Amino acid sequence: MPQIQVSELCKTFRVPEREGGLRAALGSVFRRKFKNVVAVDRVNFSVEAGEIVGFLGPNGAGKTTTLKMLSGLLHPTGGVADVMGHVPWKREASYLQRISMLMGQRTQLNWDLPAMDSFLVHAAIYQLEEAPFQETLNELVELLELGPLLKKQVRTLSLGERMKCELCSALLHRPAVLFLDEPTIGVDITMQARIRKFIGEYNRRFGATIILTSHYMADVTALCRRIILIDHGKILFDGPLPELSARLAPYKVVTIDLTRDLEGFDFGPYGELTSRQERKLTLRMPKDTVAAATGRLLAELPVLDLSISDPPIEDVIERMYHESRERANAAQPAQQTTAAGAAT
Repeated sequence: MPQIQVSELCKTFRVPEREGGLRAALGSVFRRKFKNVVAVDRVNFSVEAGEIVGFLGPNGAGKTTTLKMLSGLLHPTGGVADVMGHVPWKREASYLQRISMLMGQRTQLNWDLPAMDSFLVHAAIYQLEEAPFQETLNELVELLELGPLLKKQVRTLSLGERMKCELCSALLHRPAVLFLDEPTIGVDITMQARIRKFIGEYNRRFGATIILTSHYMADVTALCRRIILIDHGKILFDGPLPELSARLAPYKVVTIDLTRDLEGFDFGPYGELTSRQERKLTLRMPKDTVAAATGRLLAELPVLDLSISDPPIEDVIERMYHESRERANAAQPAQQTTAAGAAT
């Protein structure tokens, strides 16, 4: 059985709305208007034990709402979910003791106390025995290099240092399932790399199942073999990263460095010229023509260096989102026309 199983999961919020201005404000006191906002729309997926899955989407796509339902913070409007044999929103103690959720924009540490005090509170809440708690703490302190930070007030820590302490706190009870919502948000590149390395190491050591959301594609490509794309509450793709690239980007990116300036050369027969900076060119070529085209370019141009790569995964994902929105926009007029015909 998969460790996480989600079927037809839905969440709709009833949101108040009104026009701006004093008159609208007074009117809303007596007669409030609401609209229904579908945040998650019949989502289906499963995650095997020990997997790290990237859960990606633009702002407002439904990522955090889905994770909040799986962690028991929200009740769904419809559908079912099973995590390690538990229904998350029942919030059974036996379930909560085996999961952890870390949100990069929220803190679970006491702002005015040293981080170590928050760790001790965490141990008391989870009723951790002294010996296992100390063993886990020592291991996490070593992995995250937290030794100099334990006695400092949380308010005096940098964002990167605080995020490392947040990770330590979330993992003290050794959760079997970990929901990470933007764990590297706002931290510098060096700290992002350290956090990524730690998450990968934790997964290898303890076999934890991890669902990761991030806007940094470096997080995803470094940690996740599989990604789930969501937009407007609907799953657009669920599968390996290379499969997404093969489906949406049947081309290669060819970068050429020249030994001298080149004017008037027609690159049209070889591919699409996407950028040109002095003696450096970038071409987009269909995969089935790359070998022949690059051979001719090497023969005809003063090439200093030539490299062939897959398109950036960010571009592939953005293309999928763009196609999804185009389909949604095209469907709206058709629905309006059908509704108008029915009314007539």
